[in-house]
Amino acid sequence: MQIALVGIGKIALDQHVPALKASSDWTLAATVSRHGTVEGVPSFTGIEDMLAAHPDVRAVSLCLPPVPRFAAAQAVLRAGRHLMLEKPPGATLSEVHALQDMARASGVTIFATWHSRMALGVAAAKAWLAERPVRSGRITWREDVRKWHPGQDWIFEAGGMGVFDPGINALSILTEILPAPVHLTGAELDVPANRQAPIAARMSLSRGIEVDLDFRQEGPQTWDIELQTDAGTLSLRMGGNVLEIAGQPVEGQDDIMQEYPALYTRMAQLVRDGASDADLSPMVLVADAFTLGRRNVVEPFEF
Repeated sequence: MQIALVGIGKIALDQHVPALKASSDWTLAATVSRHGTVEGVPSFTGIEDMLAAHPDVRAVSLCLPPVPRFAAAQAVLRAGRHLMLEKPPGATLSEVHALQDMARASGVTIFATWHSRMALGVAAAKAWLAERPVRSGRITWREDVRKWHPGQDWIFEAGGMGVFDPGINALSILTEILPAPVHLTGAELDVPANRQAPIAARMSLSRGIEVDLDFRQEGPQTWDIELQTDAGTLSLRMGGNVLEIAGQPVEGQDDIMQEYPALYTRMAQLVRDGASDADLSPMVLVADAFTLGRRNVVEPFEF
């Protein structure tokens, strides 16, 4: 099947393009970007022009930042094409609900992707927790924004989500593996004096789960989830790619490059089945943190 990629920035070039090149389900037929291109692939600067020129493109994958994504997503659905959304699926929950309604009315697939759910240890962790109640837990998700988002000022603008851009990855894993939902009970957001979105955040969730997110980590990066049960502690490390139970390795390896290929395999299956997948539970927790969280002004941040 032919697919177009919209927004040729760092995440598209690092993850989406290699995943599509390796895919047996998809052929990258066109790109849309103001500046970026992919060698050997027809490029456009406007999505309407691409859709008109490529009626054979069945699906469109959007890698734009959240704020400008809604208009492009609407254009895709109005054209009757299947829609794949990089995380987070929109700038607001109401936008994504509107897109779900449009997709349903048009009879096309919408897939709100959460790449960290495809990490190597996640499925086994979900299976192990299925009949083991979680008593408490801690998420530590600390990384260096200068390394992973160099010069990307949009991430600290309103709608850019700040530290929740990576933090929502942890929440996507948590909401996938827990046998029952959790909700936010409290939060603190550290917002630089010259920015609109937080550079660090702490969240308290039901079931005694504490979340520590920070964009200022230097040196080794930390992407860990630890959950205590009566049968021992389950740990997911390296962003969900290594599973340990009671301190013993069970599943996975340090390799994130399989996550995006798995997303495109899932998208192909959804299209073949005439189905959609747009779970918003990770985004709900983030929205609640912005609603309920106390805002602390911290020192200015510059790249």
